[in-house]
Amino acid sequence: MRNHKYLFIITLGFFLLGFVNIHFALLGFLCMIIPFVLLFRTKKKTWCQGYCPRASLYTACGKGKKWPSIKTPKFFINGNMKWIMLTYFGTSLFFIIMTTIGVARGMRPSMEYLRFLIVFPIPFSMPQLYPAMETVPWVTHLSYRLYSMMMTTTFLGFLLALIYKPRTWCTICPITTVSDIILKK
Repeated sequence: MRNHKYLFIITLGFFLLGFVNIHFALLGFLCMIIPFVLLFRTKKKTWCQGYCPRASLYTACGKGKKWPSIKTPKFFINGNMKWIMLTYFGTSLFFIIMTTIGVARGMRPSMEYLRFLIVFPIPFSMPQLYPAMETVPWVTHLSYRLYSMMMTTTFLGFLLALIYKPRTWCTICPITTVSDIILKK
């Protein structure tokens, strides 16, 4: 199965919708749930092989590069890099959940700014073309954290697509790693 050619529009749309209203970032949960729904229905990595919008984006970006690709390192394909990325992803989700619970319980303020790699604040505020009215702070906090994680992983994948082959990210994607674990069982 081949990746559908124009699915990258979904990824671009996701990031553009974040500028309209950050709460659209909650749609990122669909990119974490749908792959597993398809996996359990088809017993294969249907999402990764044909429907992943990021894979479509990286393929589209990688085709236009003017310089030759560097060979993808073995530790990306067979080594520890996929486990490092899965650990990063799991740690990110853990921090997202725990800080969101802290905001919901009133133990900490909502962080309404983006971060790169969970730690580094992005030095600009994100414009909101349609600011939300009457939204509970924990939903806004969760939205910014999820958008930050999606932004970080998309940026890393884009960088890998420019340096190596277009879908190098797919070899270390946490969704792929977890899907492989499930399929082996």
